Amino acid sequence: MYLTIEEIQNIISEDIVDFESKFRNSMKTKVLLLDRIMTYIVKRKGKQIRPMFVFLTARMIGQAGDTTHRGAALIELLHTATLVHDDVVDDSSRRRGFFSINALWKNKIAVLVGDYLLSRGLLLSIENNDFELLKIVSQAVKEMSEGELLQMEKARNLDITEEVYFEIIRQKTASLIASCCGVGAASVGASAEDIAKVKLFGEKVGLAFQIKDDLFDYSTEDIIGKPVGIDIKERKLTLPLIYTLNRVSWLEKRRMINIVKNDNENSVKVKELINLVKVNGGIDYANSVMMRLVEEAQLLLKTFPDSKYKNALLSLVQYTIERKK
Repeated sequence: MYLTIEEIQNIISEDIVDFESKFRNSMKTKVLLLDRIMTYIVKRKGKQIRPMFVFLTARMIGQAGDTTHRGAALIELLHTATLVHDDVVDDSSRRRGFFSINALWKNKIAVLVGDYLLSRGLLLSIENNDFELLKIVSQAVKEMSEGELLQMEKARNLDITEEVYFEIIRQKTASLIASCCGVGAASVGASAEDIAKVKLFGEKVGLAFQIKDDLFDYSTEDIIGKPVGIDIKERKLTLPLIYTLNRVSWLEKRRMINIVKNDNENSVKVKELINLVKVNGGIDYANSVMMRLVEEAQLLLKTFPDSKYKNALLSLVQYTIERKK
């Protein structure tokens, strides 16, 4: 029986409270402007999904301690830095319903804030000799950057194959979830084999998570509470669309690509494209791939002893594909 997100949070509530305290302390600075921005960042934190993956993986395998909490803080510091920089790159004014750092304090300050967060993460690990954790997270940040650049490169010509799509989302999204699980395992002294296994688990969960995000674009606004067709407007080829483009006639494919390239601001044309994807099985295909990835992820945890933490981790996987936004 799967737990709700609140029940999952309750199982590791002490870890989360301790993490939030350590995370705030890791961001302290004597520079008044920077301290004000750090306070703003802490206030707008979401459901803490990434730290939850760290703590649940650690507790499934061993005894979580200070190293685990530093690992969770490291993940969040480096991830927050990438989000601040992403908002500058994308010229985004909102993040999780709040104004972005660049919208409130301009690009120059936002870039420096991102740099500061990166440096705090690096120092947190180096000062405590957490080199294994730093190696895992640094690899993820490298892959996230590569994935973003690969997507930009391919978006120009709209020539993304399914194989390239999976490489992009593996690097952009899945590498971070994989690193959360890897850090959790490494922080409790897990074997290299178990670290590799939970990282693969996290990667599959991350892939499924991104496909779920893709599917939101083909939902209805009243269900998810935000506009649909955003990916199309941003000329992103997601799995439902890639599948459909490979199934329709040459003329139909040409018409669909033309909408993405030239009519992506036309709401009527975008709705027409969304309907074509639905009619041609793009939604069903993406759903089936997502469910297969979840099943493969669940199988990877079979060898670990049953516990409330393992059950909570499996429930967290379920949450990622059942969430409404």
